[in-house]
Amino acid sequence: MVQIPNPPPPEPSAARSVPTSADVARLAGVSRATVSYVLNNTGAVRISEPTRRRVREAARELGYVPHAAARSLRAGHSRMVLMPAPSFPAGPLYSRFLSGLQWALGRLDYTVVQYGTAGVHGDEAARAWAELRPVAVLAPGSDLGPRGVEILKRSGARAVVTLGPEAVEGAHALLTDQEGVGRGATRHLYDRGRRRIGVVVPAERGLDVFSAPRLDGARQAVAGTDATVTELPLRYEEGDAARLAARWRPLGLDAVFAYNDEYAMLLMRALQDEGLDIPGDAAVIGADDLMLGRLLRPRLSTVHLELPAGRDLAALVDRAVHDPGAAPERHKVLGATVVHRESS
Repeated sequence: MVQIPNPPPPEPSAARSVPTSADVARLAGVSRATVSYVLNNTGAVRISEPTRRRVREAARELGYVPHAAARSLRAGHSRMVLMPAPSFPAGPLYSRFLSGLQWALGRLDYTVVQYGTAGVHGDEAARAWAELRPVAVLAPGSDLGPRGVEILKRSGARAVVTLGPEAVEGAHALLTDQEGVGRGATRHLYDRGRRRIGVVVPAERGLDVFSAPRLDGARQAVAGTDATVTELPLRYEEGDAARLAARWRPLGLDAVFAYNDEYAMLLMRALQDEGLDIPGDAAVIGADDLMLGRLLRPRLSTVHLELPAGRDLAALVDRAVHDPGAAPERHKVLGATVVHRESS
């Protein structure tokens, strides 16, 4: 019996060559400079729409993607806008804000990159961000100090923008009035005749940067009056809400500002399960004006927050990138308007 040897394994196929801008230029019938102008959205050179379309179609057919690092070398800076991932649970309001900002920055040819911040803080975080050489950084003011701003600028960041209650030296600032949210909600409850007001303070890590000034604002709203404010720690868990609801009558409270709509909905359901009438036994108000709060019964009173429009913040970033030596801008944002509904 003759044994036929197994055929040798096939030779591995050569790796497919990476398409270049020269390949795109040949397929589109244009120069490499034209390819660069079109794919980098250069507005200084006028190129007809049919030519732009031909270049983009050729790039798609070949699977060509411009090299970000090479583009950065030519321009002298990247087009990356770095945003540290929030250290707090991000709710729907923040998600909508981020989506609008990403869209607006994309229209200006920037790319937003979210950076995970677990385990790094302060100047250490700034050094980690600087390694990526972003052209701009948008960070919570609580995560960045003057030294961190300097580290980022020395690494090539042309714009550093902070969001928080206080400005940071050397950075542009979007100043938020979290105390105003607490004042508005609590004053609303006081004006509705409530005098023993609870204020929910989330136990979740990272939210104290918002909850602490909101609690301070609540206390300011009733300072010098016959009303009292009681701090109510609460985890975002049904069990914890049920335990707080079970203590409601002994606490003697007649109203609650529940930090935001999500905590308000959680606590309101627990209070109703405990047999309390909303708003008869307990008036409830949240913040953020989420759609779901309007679908509850009773409908949830809230504080409507006016965050900066994505296009306005993107325009600020673009101005700072083009004029890095300009004096830092300071803008007050986060307008707070009470929306009265049936829960209060």
